[in-house]
Amino acid sequence: MALVLERRPEAGRWALLLSPLLAVVLTLVSSVVIFWMLGQDPWRALQTYFILPVSDAWGLQEVMVKATPLVLIATGLALCFRSNNWNIGAEGQFLIGAICGGGVAVWTHGWGGPWVLPLMLLAGAAGGMAYALIPAVLKVKLRVNEILVSLMLVYVADLLMDYLVRGPWRDPFGFNMPQTVTFAREATLPLLFDGGRMNLGSVIALAVVVVAAVVMARTLKGFEIRLVGQAPRAARFAGFSDARLTIMVFAVSGALAGLAGVLEAAGTVRQLLPGFSPGYGFTAIIVAFLGRLNPVGCLIAGIFIAITFIGGENAQIMLRLPRDMTLVFQGLLLFYILACDTLILYRIRRRIVPAEGQA
Repeated sequence: MALVLERRPEAGRWALLLSPLLAVVLTLVSSVVIFWMLGQDPWRALQTYFILPVSDAWGLQEVMVKATPLVLIATGLALCFRSNNWNIGAEGQFLIGAICGGGVAVWTHGWGGPWVLPLMLLAGAAGGMAYALIPAVLKVKLRVNEILVSLMLVYVADLLMDYLVRGPWRDPFGFNMPQTVTFAREATLPLLFDGGRMNLGSVIALAVVVVAAVVMARTLKGFEIRLVGQAPRAARFAGFSDARLTIMVFAVSGALAGLAGVLEAAGTVRQLLPGFSPGYGFTAIIVAFLGRLNPVGCLIAGIFIAITFIGGENAQIMLRLPRDMTLVFQGLLLFYILACDTLILYRIRRRIVPAEGQA
């Protein structure tokens, strides 16, 4: 006897929409158990992780700062995943975007003008796009698996960043620390409010979500993305090209990841250094699936995941819990999302396997 997954003839739409909420609830329940096993008061721990970050204006601004790159990257990934293209290397595209945009800031340091910031944003988006096109072109031309290529390119980008900040771009007056110069004023994003770090990047992310939502819901290109992902044979009969769409969604996804990288460099960190990213590119995969591969859903999911980042920092200080607890939450969340989706779309059946030698 063997257990097999059998696709349900019809999966309820509401069940699919409520699946992320169920995953969140299961994650919170699991978190309570984990806190109890660690000897912590579960209610106090949940307050520290999920309520304290949104209890004042400064915390809300920090949540939006963390959510901005997650939302941008996840929106681009949602377009890829909806079209059945698997860009797993957004982390590398994020780093390349930061390198290209940050390189402009380093190169113009001391003599730039108002044109520096727009050039940085363009360079970051272009760098991320070019980096994402590598696995896309290899998939289209040579049938190379885009998952492996995009993932391996993350390590190349990370090592390139490390080389630059320790070598040719190292700040000569930085006390031998592996970091670039602090970006000049004209190379940084303006703050939206006093007393916090929320900057123009959050507005850009919101505008991208609105544009992506309109494209997906109201345009022929959005219909093409959905059709190719759900019924590729029907899409080919309709005259849509898999190859062109693959190039397009990888280009858009990479551009948004690169834009997120340069916004992080110019708006939050304001320089380049090792460990520049806390893993935004990988976390954005969770955000995309939690948001049901919908731009507006990615916005809501990105804010929720950002709360866990800030809550994790609070827990380190107030509860003496390790930072890795945040990664545990995010991993549990992804596990429950996939599990809930699987059980909604499939049912578990027992199948009798004939014994060896029997007909």
